[in-house]
Amino acid sequence: MESTLKDLKERRSIRAYKAEQIKEEELQKILEAGTYAPTGMGMQSPKIVVVQDKETRDYLSELNAKYLGSDSDPFYGAPTVLVVLASKDRPTCVEDGSLVLGNLMNAAYAVGVGSCWIHRAREVFGSEEGKALLKKWGIEGDYVGVGHCILGYPADGAVPQAKPRKDDYIVYVR
Repeated sequence: MESTLKDLKERRSIRAYKAEQIKEEELQKILEAGTYAPTGMGMQSPKIVVVQDKETRDYLSELNAKYLGSDSDPFYGAPTVLVVLASKDRPTCVEDGSLVLGNLMNAAYAVGVGSCWIHRAREVFGSEEGKALLKKWGIEGDYVGVGHCILGYPADGAVPQAKPRKDDYIVYVR
């Protein structure tokens, strides 16, 4: 239990990565953790798409940057992007996908991999380009893009310190 709490307290969003691809065994552990996230009524509405192909990764970055209104890489050079989608058929789709993203990021830290949640998946996969990607990937149905979890090894000096927790974070009603 103490190591889990330590990981939860120390994990930080990484915004600069080495070009080196993460190891397959690390990826598999991270993905397994994502599949064990709680979901509404245990229906497992999310899907995780693993993108390690550089051309596809760069195209996703380009689409994401368009919705950001930027021409920089919103994936900060991370070599792996996990796209988390969830079925719109489930009323808890966004919550389900959010819990998957949390598990992915916490597991990444636990195995020594940096991560960060990147937004705008909703916009990307709601667009014609995004829908074309889903079709190309063989994903049928009505899915919402919940988020992108970028993965990689942090660049030197890229691990920030935790900010102090605010005083009124917890309110007791006893």
